[in-house]
Amino acid sequence: MVLGATLLVFVLMSFSPIDPAYSQLGENVTPEAVAQYHKTHGLDDPLPVRYVRYMGGFMQGDLGTYGVSNASVNAKISEALPITMQLTFFGLIIGTILSFVLGVVAALYRDQWPDQLIRVISILALATPSFWLAVLLILLFSANLHVLPASGPLGVFLSVSWWRRMIMPAVALAMPLTGQLTRVIRTSMVEELDKDYVRTAIGAGIPKRVVIAKNVLRNALITPVTTLGMKIGYLLGGAVVIECVFSIPGMGTAITTGIQGNEPNLVQGVVIVVALSFIIINIVVDMLYILINPRIRTV
Repeated sequence: MVLGATLLVFVLMSFSPIDPAYSQLGENVTPEAVAQYHKTHGLDDPLPVRYVRYMGGFMQGDLGTYGVSNASVNAKISEALPITMQLTFFGLIIGTILSFVLGVVAALYRDQWPDQLIRVISILALATPSFWLAVLLILLFSANLHVLPASGPLGVFLSVSWWRRMIMPAVALAMPLTGQLTRVIRTSMVEELDKDYVRTAIGAGIPKRVVIAKNVLRNALITPVTTLGMKIGYLLGGAVVIECVFSIPGMGTAITTGIQGNEPNLVQGVVIVVALSFIIINIVVDMLYILINPRIRTV
């Protein structure tokens, strides 16, 4: 998967009409200087040769340089990636907590008014684009109420300024996840509550809350965790867009900088790191299945 991701990104970026020589040397550079730049950096070599050379640097942790000053792509990503991860996991925590509470309540009050209300809320959350919600939050809390900043420095991690700066982007990022995960948790809980062992345990005199807490919740979490693992990748992608709306200096801002500055190396490096992050996170989620349901170890 890692090789496939790097190959796909490298091949797609090779079709970019942007010539790195003009990005590095300026628009008024002579054809001779462009030809010399191509020769020096191996841009005239066949695509397979360039890919092998790029992977050689990648395996050593070198993603190249960008800009007239030959700034390091590694340095840019090392600054931007932690910020994107902070936003992604903050949004993940908000979405997970909200969807867990709403999904469990909807299942316990199946077909009653709390269930109907939560269904409407989940559909609205699922249908709301994150970037549109982000604009509404800025208009409400920044432009009108003036209680939360829509731009500015992040501040120290987990400081008051960090919380104030991150809460709106995280909520905007979490809403679509909340809508989908709420429905998944509700469905999984309802299916588990209808099984024979639940009725048997309650009929034997075990309190319903004990059965739900010790058995139903644990068995019902496998499907939501699977969905959550797949959605983390979408959260990473959504964070890239949300960062641009709120001017957060993460991976989204780095990609925008690369596109606006005609820097294929920077765009390529950021996309590859995001793809690798998605792969690694999904492997970690696969391992969590074993902790949630030890029976999977025997499969």
